[in-house]
Amino acid sequence: MTIQLSVRIERFPVRGAFTISRGAKTHVDVVVAEIDDGALRGRGEATAIYYRGETAESVAAAVAAQADAVAGGASRADLLTLMPPGAARNAVDAALWDLEAKASGLPVWQTLGLPQPRPLLTAYTISLGEPGVMEAAARAAGGYELLKLKLSGEGDVERVAAVRRGAPHARLVVDANEAWGDQDIEALSHTMAGLRVELIEQPVPHGQDALLDGVKSAVPLCADESVHDRASLDVVIGRYRFINIKLDKAGGLTEGHALAHAAKLRGIGIMTGCMLSTSLGVAPAFYVGMQSQFVDLDGPLLIEDRPAGIAFSGGEMSPPERELWG
Repeated sequence: MTIQLSVRIERFPVRGAFTISRGAKTHVDVVVAEIDDGALRGRGEATAIYYRGETAESVAAAVAAQADAVAGGASRADLLTLMPPGAARNAVDAALWDLEAKASGLPVWQTLGLPQPRPLLTAYTISLGEPGVMEAAARAAGGYELLKLKLSGEGDVERVAAVRRGAPHARLVVDANEAWGDQDIEALSHTMAGLRVELIEQPVPHGQDALLDGVKSAVPLCADESVHDRASLDVVIGRYRFINIKLDKAGGLTEGHALAHAAKLRGIGIMTGCMLSTSLGVAPAFYVGMQSQFVDLDGPLLIEDRPAGIAFSGGEMSPPERELWG
């Protein structure tokens, strides 16, 4: 039996524009890995972690570099030592999971020891903008129970207050995107609590997490850029009450599932997030989402998704069909 690994880059337009503190995007390039054993084919998708210097091209090259290892029978466990955490490992890991599920006939959730999947409530992202623009976007997103707001530092209180006016009954989480390093985070957290914000994501730049030492936040803080895999988990202790697990950061479902378990043992809550990606990209993350208090897997809603992708109804996402992945 000959096992072949192939890789390609695919481009998908963003619906409108996706704007965060680092800029706006009108499209996303995703990397698709395929592993073919002659009878079955497994697929995995990943999106480059741009703030770590990854590009779609560098990710695709890193995937292609594993062709001989995969042909030689490298397992998901082997990938943990063959490849560093990141989008490239996620793509190969996902393709191996998919191939294994097809070969064994066992769905991924069963292999992971999880219960029968049911729809998950996911956040819907409100892009960064002027308060009035974000208020209008929140009002237009009236069918979503949980909204995630992209923030940037100056003017954030006004932005959140505007969204609260536009969506008075919605649950809110906010993503500071590392922009509050020079802010009084404790005071800001009390203001956010008054606006009924439930979670504040990555308030300070990664690597400057000590700025949170001694901060008594009125709203739980969640680490995103500051934690990627189990090796970086210690930095959150005493500073963050939640972590955002993204498979592109962790390097795949194999590590992401292990990270979720390790976080629970440390008493740390979980948000499951994603980069801009299609339904193929978020499908493996659904199974980490099943273990999370917050789910933010709306990537396919923000772009022109693949045909026959994951079904979304309002704020609920259905489990991925096995024809798509797993």
